[in-house]
Amino acid sequence: MEETRPGGLKAVFEPRSIAVIGASRRRETIGYSILDSLLRDGYAGAVYAVNPQAEVVHSLRAYPSVVDLPGPVDLAVIVVPKEYVLQVARECGEAGVSALVIISAGFREVGGEGIEREQQLLALVRKYGMRMVGPNCMGVLNTDPRVSMNATFAPTTPPSGPVAFLSQSGAMGVTILDYAREYGIGVSKFISMGNKADISGNDVLEYLRDDESTSVILMYLESFGNPRHFTRIARGLTQLKPVIAVKAARSRAGARAASSHTGAMAGLDVATDALFAQCGVIRVDTVEELFDMGMGFGNAPLPKGDRVAVVTNAGGPGIIIADALESQDLKVADFSEETRERLRRSLPEEASVHNPVDMIASADADSYRAVLESVLDDPGVDAVIASFVPPLGVHAVDVARAITDTAAGREQPTLAVLMGRKGLQESRALLHAASVPAYIFPESAVRALVAMDRYRRWLERPAGKVRRFDDVDGGRARAIVDAAEQAGRWRLSEFAALSLLEAYGIPVVPSRPAADDDEAVEAAEAVGFPVVLKVMAPEISHKSDVGGVILGLQSSREVRGGYYEMMDRLAEGGVDAEQVEGVLVQRMVTGGREAIIGTVFDSSFGPLIMFGLGGVFVEALGDVAFRVHPVSDIDAAEMIRQVKGYKLLTGLRGEKGVDLDSLQEAIQRISQLVGDFPQITELDINPFVVFEPGRRPVALDARVVLTSEDQLPSAS
Repeated sequence: MEETRPGGLKAVFEPRSIAVIGASRRRETIGYSILDSLLRDGYAGAVYAVNPQAEVVHSLRAYPSVVDLPGPVDLAVIVVPKEYVLQVARECGEAGVSALVIISAGFREVGGEGIEREQQLLALVRKYGMRMVGPNCMGVLNTDPRVSMNATFAPTTPPSGPVAFLSQSGAMGVTILDYAREYGIGVSKFISMGNKADISGNDVLEYLRDDESTSVILMYLESFGNPRHFTRIARGLTQLKPVIAVKAARSRAGARAASSHTGAMAGLDVATDALFAQCGVIRVDTVEELFDMGMGFGNAPLPKGDRVAVVTNAGGPGIIIADALESQDLKVADFSEETRERLRRSLPEEASVHNPVDMIASADADSYRAVLESVLDDPGVDAVIASFVPPLGVHAVDVARAITDTAAGREQPTLAVLMGRKGLQESRALLHAASVPAYIFPESAVRALVAMDRYRRWLERPAGKVRRFDDVDGGRARAIVDAAEQAGRWRLSEFAALSLLEAYGIPVVPSRPAADDDEAVEAAEAVGFPVVLKVMAPEISHKSDVGGVILGLQSSREVRGGYYEMMDRLAEGGVDAEQVEGVLVQRMVTGGREAIIGTVFDSSFGPLIMFGLGGVFVEALGDVAFRVHPVSDIDAAEMIRQVKGYKLLTGLRGEKGVDLDSLQEAIQRISQLVGDFPQITELDINPFVVFEPGRRPVALDARVVLTSEDQLPSAS
């Protein structure tokens, strides 16, 4: 009975047989390089060379077509000109090939006919039930000794280890594999995604979730295929394995004009930051940082806390490390008296027995061994960074060996910083072989340790709940939105916007619209003095800029006078009288802290929810935090803590802090509102004034922009 052949991504990463279609005898070609890599690295399955113009390639018999091969093929690596790819793919389907890796370029990435060619290719793949990596990729790799497959054209093969790499860029893929060897990062799997016509990054993440040989995942991303699907996968995956990503294309050149503060603040790549924060994915800015993280996560255990010991033979690096730790919210550990006494016995009188431990330049390998043992034995130490600057007479290799000896078997991670070039390569190789991350610069080690601690906190983070409030008046909210749509108004009046918020349980300031001075006086007497007058004109975004706001009116007489004063200001400011629909009369609110809560719809990610400090802070400082809908209670709490002005909310210099629970609830209610009404494309509450516990917060100003549901871009 024939053994079941692997399918899906198993056929890509664990094939029992591979055909290189387009295998070449010319060394400078990709077709030669891939075949050579498979043979050189000792691929554990059968390898077939397919080339209709040759009888032998690289000492292997060559076959004119995949249909002529003597045995079944799980994976076909296709390296032929773009004009022949469709024909070859069809032949693979007829031959029963399970999966394709298409190196060939000339598809969607070139536009025009390439787009149509890729669509035809994908149709063929689906017709025959195959899976496909690419096109326009650099291949796949699996270092598991049971497979030992290097189906890439990278010039080097990295060492085997627990780190999987995903790259959307072929050029970056070559760099990743090259530097993985230099940095001593052991690789389990590598895949270059190319155009992602069939197999996506999400598919690969699902495969790696259950891959026992992978414990860390590094990603180089340029775009998301399906962000919402990514969210579902990543939230579960990061509970099992750390995921670290470089996301290129941070800026949005030519971002659309936005009528709200939230829309304007979302002009940068905030959606990806928000998505990663909610999923526990660690985002880094550069490929260098990606390797720093890979070295740390791939070699050392996670710290169990945030207390770090610094050991050095030079004061400067120790100070740099300590400063970097504290600036990143890690703590320079306080040693116990027992530890300090042990250090005194091990070090000369001139040395420091406090953290950072400066052993002075005379410290040798034995000094490092004794000091590291002492600090690692201290129960108040969760991690160690050991720095070494080579002085005369002390060899880096000996110090590296002392570090590996003391780090072995410890629960705490030990990270090494070896500065200077002499003996560096040999020393780093020794450390890597012993699973001790080794860095050239202090900041790199700190950056890796910070990320490891952040991931520890993510694992300890309670699971959030997306709350649904039963006290909302959905019928009232629907009537407000329907009325605006039927009137052809895609920007709600401020009164309608506040009424919509009120329907969803957001406290709003007592407000009444007024068409003339008499109605303004009646409205003021109804809401209670003192009052504020605001012009109602949908086309005016910043009312105060055109004299459209008057504060602190204490009587009916002042309201009437204020109404005419405002009309005169508007006329002097060039505001067309036909634009003005009247005034909004609101009870004046004083005190409290101003915040902003808003949403903006992103065509890829769906609604983004924003929180920040309101008033001038949002415009001048941009101190805001975003999350992707839906927002859980934990997400809302983290958004509030994330803004730099958080301490203003908790109270400074004897001032009382504000009711943070009411802020969290308001954020969650807005999340529910935009989920229930997807045609809300932009929403601002600015300011949302929040007070000390026991006093209800209140929304003073609101903007809501709608788009008809049938015009909404897809977010799937």
